[in-house]
Amino acid sequence: MTRNYIYSLILFFLVISCKKNDGGTQLPYDYSIEQHEELTELISTTSWSTKNVADGIVWKYYQFPRIFDSKQYVNVFEIDLKKGLKIEIPYVKTGFLKTSDAATSKGASVAFNGSYFNTSTGGSTVFFKYDGQIINQTVNGFNSYRENGAFTFTGSNYQIVHKPVGGWGAVSSTVALAGGPLLMQDGKVLEQLNVDFNTSRHPRTAVGLTKDNKLIVAVIDGRSSQSQGLTIPQLGELMAALGCTSALNYDGGGSSTAWVKGEGIVNYPSDNGKFDHEGERSVATVFTVK
Repeated sequence: MTRNYIYSLILFFLVISCKKNDGGTQLPYDYSIEQHEELTELISTTSWSTKNVADGIVWKYYQFPRIFDSKQYVNVFEIDLKKGLKIEIPYVKTGFLKTSDAATSKGASVAFNGSYFNTSTGGSTVFFKYDGQIINQTVNGFNSYRENGAFTFTGSNYQIVHKPVGGWGAVSSTVALAGGPLLMQDGKVLEQLNVDFNTSRHPRTAVGLTKDNKLIVAVIDGRSSQSQGLTIPQLGELMAALGCTSALNYDGGGSSTAWVKGEGIVNYPSDNGKFDHEGERSVATVFTVK
C-alpha cells in the first residue's frame, strides 16, 4: 500500500513537471535577448530626421517619447570609413577648446567632443597619443573604469581596443584617445561596475564601429525633462541597436556636444541648465571629420 502510494506520488510530480516545461514559462529565460531585439526594431523603424552632410557622412536625430522608460533626444553621426574621410583630434595641453571652434578651424563637416579633461586647468586627464607622439598619460588616481578603452587608428585602420595589460604604452597605433567605460567588444554588450557614474542617467557621448566599417557617434542629451539621459548599460544597449560591434563611452554631462557644418551645435548641451543649443562646454579634445 505504502509502496504504491509513493509510486503514484512520483508519477504525479513527473506529469506536472512535464506540463510546466511544455509551456516554457517555468524555464529560466534571458529577457535581455527580447529587450535587445525590441530595441533594435525600435531604432530601425524610427522616423529619424536625416541629412547627408557630406559624401559618407549622415547625420540623423530624433526625440524619442519613450525609450528606456524615458524621453530622450538622440543625435547620431554615421561615418563611412571606407570613403577616405579625414578624422582629426584638435586638442589643448592646457586651457580649453570649444567643439564648435575646433570644427570651424578644421573646416569640418561634423564634430563632437572627446574625452575627459581637467576642469580647472584644462588638458586631457587620460592617455592621448597623436601623430605617434604621447601627448598625455592618464593622471594618477583616475578611475580605471573610465579609461579602460580607447579609439585608435593608423591611417585607415580604425579600432576600439581594451586597455592592454601592460598599459597604454603597448598600443602601437599612431593615434589613440582613451575613454571609458568600454561598452562593447566582439559584438557583445559588456557588464559594468555598479557605481554611480554608470547607474545614473547623464548626457552621454559614445563612439562605435560596425562590421561594415562605419564609425557610429551617438550624442544623447540629458538633465532635462525633454531628455533624461542614459545610464552606461543603457548606452551600451543603444550602441548595439545602432549596429555596433565595439563601442566606447567618452566624456558626457555638460561636455556632450554634436556639431554639424551649416547648422552649428545640433544637440542640447546641458552646461547652462537650459534645453537649448547655447550650453556648450569648453573641453580639451575634439573629434573633427571632413
